[in-house]
Amino acid sequence: MAAVYILHSKSKNRFYIGSCNNLFERLEQHRLKAFSSSFTSNIDDWELYYSIQNLDYMVARNIEKHIKKMKSKEYIRNLKKYPEMIQKLMDKLQLK
Repeated sequence: MAAVYILHSKSKNRFYIGSCNNLFERLEQHRLKAFSSSFTSNIDDWELYYSIQNLDYMVARNIEKHIKKMKSKEYIRNLKKYPEMIQKLMDKLQLK
């Protein structure tokens, strides 16, 4: 099953949003800087801020795109703070 994940860097106060089929493996790739030219390779203190797991891959991609489109740190913080937002988002994006 797929997942949407949000990484946070305290030093840069930045978020990174991604989706993948294997969350553990993908987090390890970020940690090891497996993709040297990627956005996340330039920052050393990424931590998993939030994840939504056990999703269909296309639903995960749609949720990732939606969160990125919002372009809002406050929106990301609210996703973690108000779990009901995730359910509404999944219901909305399930059909796309």
